Amino acid sequence: MLRAQGGEREAFGALYDRYLGRVYAYCYRVLGNHEAAEDANAEVFERALMALPKYRTGSFRSWLFAIAHNVVADAWRWRRPTESLSVAITVVDAGPAPDELAAMRADHAAVLALLPQLSPDQHQVIALRLAGLSAAEIGEVLGKPRNAIDGLQHRALLRLRALVATSAPMVTKGGG
Repeated sequence: MLRAQGGEREAFGALYDRYLGRVYAYCYRVLGNHEAAEDANAEVFERALMALPKYRTGSFRSWLFAIAHNVVADAWRWRRPTESLSVAITVVDAGPAPDELAAMRADHAAVLALLPQLSPDQHQVIALRLAGLSAAEIGEVLGKPRNAIDGLQHRALLRLRALVATSAPMVTKGGG
């Protein structure tokens, strides 16, 4: 980080390589569209590079995802997603058998399809958790205390469980 702030392009390149996939996944989960996520991802790293001299302390990952949150919020102001979040299930894990994978995909698609029914704050918390951020980092990104994030996540999970229960025919038993 310090080398990147000092102007070393290779150092920023290493940070870029490390966080590119996670930031893209977050942007995609929120925006629900590959092209919009790619545009947002590029904007995040451009803004991060421009703001790098102003970065002082704290978690670089939190700082980067705060930028991503702002970029995604700006994108939402200008457009609504054209695809549902269920499109996000394109990553194939070689581990499970095909029937297990199909059941997990159905479960995952059912849950992702329910995310828009959460409050905007709950949706953001779940999207950031799916991007791999901790509750403390999410608090930094959203400008909320850790206990507020914990509460939002708890209520989001309760709401998702209730929504899954009411749409039980969509969800299979024993899936992810």
